[in-house]
Amino acid sequence: MRLSVNFENTQGTDPGKGPVQVGWFLNQRKAGIIYFPPERVRSADMNKTHAKSASRCPAVINMESRYFMVRCPFDLNLAFVRDKDGKPALRNLNGDMSGIRANKLREKLHITAEHEWRYPGVPTIQLELPYVFIADEPVYMSQVAPFLHYAKVPLPGTIFGGRFPINVWPRPLMWAFEWADTDKPLKINRGDPLFYCTFEVAPADRSVVVSEVEVTEELTDYMDLISGAVNYVNQTFSLFEAAEARRPAKLVQPVKRTRTD
Repeated sequence: MRLSVNFENTQGTDPGKGPVQVGWFLNQRKAGIIYFPPERVRSADMNKTHAKSASRCPAVINMESRYFMVRCPFDLNLAFVRDKDGKPALRNLNGDMSGIRANKLREKLHITAEHEWRYPGVPTIQLELPYVFIADEPVYMSQVAPFLHYAKVPLPGTIFGGRFPINVWPRPLMWAFEWADTDKPLKINRGDPLFYCTFEVAPADRSVVVSEVEVTEELTDYMDLISGAVNYVNQTFSLFEAAEARRPAKLVQPVKRTRTD
């Protein structure tokens, strides 16, 4: 049996050298202060007392350096219910003590239509997030569960992400969750790990640097060009070539901040 994986570079460009610059920004600035910046996953600082600690293993460090964590922006404490008509619904178990207002939670959190669930009887909920990742060279991003962080109370289901090229298809991320055991609540506190992002680059041994970027007019125009395409076609991957042909050569411009004492 032979397995092969092909990772094609952008047409007309040479394979890059040095660190790969990945940018991130929030496509919605209102209340943006509640969203944590992505942070690199690190366990090397967990145990500094022994040179042979597993957290100091080069293979572990190399793997962790490729994962960036996004934390939950607000408390979630939810129950899955059905209304009097049998339609799926969510109940905020924090009630009047909830840190997030009910109308704002409804804006951010949705149950997908039951006929769109991947498995019968397993609800899918989606949390809208403003995070967008982008690069000026071929980079595939995968969104995965925060498997390196231990949760005292396991989630009653699994999250599922996706993989797509952020250099031609930057889009706001969605946290999707399949609620396998609906008898148990879904509870995630603000600041808890929500998911990881990992990046595939060429050559594969290049390091990745993630930093906030400026939301320029060119970047906004390009985002508008591809925004909402999923509402009109089923296979958005078929649009990558067309999007790349209309993409400006450079969109990643790191944010420059100055601080005064």
